[in-house]
Amino acid sequence: MGSDAVRRPSGIAVVGDLPWGSHFCQFYRTQEDLLDTLVPYFRAGLENNELCVWVTSDFLSTAEAVHALSQDVPGFSQYQARGQIEVFPHTDWYLKGGHFDLKRTLAMWKEKHDAALSRGFAGLRVSGNPYWIDNKKDWDDFACYEAEINGVIGGTKLLVLCTYLLQKCGVVEIMDVVKNHEFALALSHGAWQLISMAPLGHRHLA
Repeated sequence: MGSDAVRRPSGIAVVGDLPWGSHFCQFYRTQEDLLDTLVPYFRAGLENNELCVWVTSDFLSTAEAVHALSQDVPGFSQYQARGQIEVFPHTDWYLKGGHFDLKRTLAMWKEKHDAALSRGFAGLRVSGNPYWIDNKKDWDDFACYEAEINGVIGGTKLLVLCTYLLQKCGVVEIMDVVKNHEFALALSHGAWQLISMAPLGHRHLA
């Protein structure tokens, strides 16, 4: 799915380097699970001149996310000052305007990607969290949105990591998630493991 042969450090040991255009996910249970992957993920983006956007949820607030980054990313205040890291609550991104709109959200990501390149960044690294979803319609709409990302991410300088609370996912929801991502991260016996969704011949993992 990558747009070219250039590989970017994911910051996540079990994942390694990824090509632009990678779209993967993580199943988590706790705030610690989220921070264990997202902090190094964004640290790698900041250290490699990428614009980073983290869309948070009520499970882990914007303030908590910024605090975690400030604790573990050297020079974080400088990255903030130059506008290289943006942390939004889901209400200012997915639910902007009061409801979820697939086309609007995709357009916002495209606009943010193009702005990153115009500002001289190497690309755009993002993470979003659909913890806010509480009904089937929004879930179905978000699943369609995730599928649409795969159709537009090719040729971009974009990395996307979507995070899902495992306790809110039944079998149907897990199937929806895994089919729309190249691979998933999940904890097994205390260690992060990869679940690949792509045929082995099409995997982009290091």
